[in-house]
Amino acid sequence: HLRERDLNTGRGSRRLIEWEVVAVESFDGFVRQHGAALTKVAYLLSGDPGHAEDLVQVTYLKVYKSWEKVSQADYPLAYARTILTREYLTWRRRRSNSEVPTEVPTEVPFGTQDAAEDPSDAITEREAVWMLLATLTKRQRAVLVLRFYEDLGEAATAQALGCSTGTVKSQTSHALSRLRVLAPELARRSARLPPS
Repeated sequence: HLRERDLNTGRGSRRLIEWEVVAVESFDGFVRQHGAALTKVAYLLSGDPGHAEDLVQVTYLKVYKSWEKVSQADYPLAYARTILTREYLTWRRRRSNSEVPTEVPTEVPFGTQDAAEDPSDAITEREAVWMLLATLTKRQRAVLVLRFYEDLGEAATAQALGCSTGTVKSQTSHALSRLRVLAPELARRSARLPPS
């Protein structure tokens, strides 16, 4: 099996990945090796630590039931990520009738001050971004998390979501357009950042 390792995580730099061969001999080893990564993805998808833990537990259960097949796969983490993402999509569908989105606060000053001046500004901005992500459809949020946080390509994202690459492209475009409309200050700020 292969494991990715970040070689360069400095600000403004591109993410470089080195692949190394790692044997995943047991389900327990798989959980130890990939549990943190799956939990981060689940949290980014759900936006709630409790629901993220639930998603990961359901994913573990499904991976465990198919461990013989999963352990023979070239990329067991991709298999688990696909289960996690699809479980999130169905979980959101099941719960969407009881959840009511809130308005995005207009008083949040995106990019009005340098984050280095006051650390609370960075926290405020991060919370505003979370609120903006909550306004997206479940597929749009999943596409953004897989494409930009997990750094998956269009084909891998499409495979994880069970859709075409064209759908991934259109969902990404629609999601980013919606975020630009809801937070034009953030869009202007990101346009000033140097390319990564």
